Amino acid sequence: MSDATESQAATAAVGTAGERRSVVAALKDVTANPGPLGLMAFGMTTVLLNIHNAGFYGLNSMIIGMGIFYGGMAQVIAGIMEWKKNNMFGMTAFLSYGSFWLTLVALWVFETIWPEQFASTSTAVGWYLFLWGVFTGLMFVGTLRINRSLQTVFLTLTILFVLLAIGDWTGESTFLGLEGATWTKIAGWEGILTGLSAVYGSIAQVWNELYGRVVLPIGPVKK
Repeated sequence: MSDATESQAATAAVGTAGERRSVVAALKDVTANPGPLGLMAFGMTTVLLNIHNAGFYGLNSMIIGMGIFYGGMAQVIAGIMEWKKNNMFGMTAFLSYGSFWLTLVALWVFETIWPEQFASTSTAVGWYLFLWGVFTGLMFVGTLRINRSLQTVFLTLTILFVLLAIGDWTGESTFLGLEGATWTKIAGWEGILTGLSAVYGSIAQVWNELYGRVVLPIGPVKK
């Protein structure tokens, strides 16, 4: 609230005869919705990483750059903006998954620079991914109160983390007749679906707001 606005409110609180009056002010939130930014940052980075998991190309600087600056930092920014908008779910999700991307890149970089000191075993990485799957599953329960679009994102993301964890845990052995590399490729294709669902949720919000009508439905849940 500006100084001028505060002054007007103070004057209005006293009537012409000197009596005190109650002043009711309605504050309107005019800040932009950070949800599309966070979803697009998550979605695009997830698609690119899982194209790698599906076996189309190796781990490279493109994935690392996206992981740090878009999947990581952009989601952290979106999470802070959600905090200012008093959106607990959005804040928790974007700050958490932004941090996930930053920690994932840190695992790769630390292992490359200091392989003897900081190399993580496949068992450790599997538990890392599995716990993110547990967190995502718990967040999925929260989406049952929001919309179908987010339900799709969080459900498929939960499955993705579990598949990736199985891939790391299995390694060169087999689980249900499949080697770890095969589980990772399956996760890659499923992860592409996860990322695209987040991209859809992002652009749906952008188009729906710009056109003032439902262009792409997100399936809001009736409370």
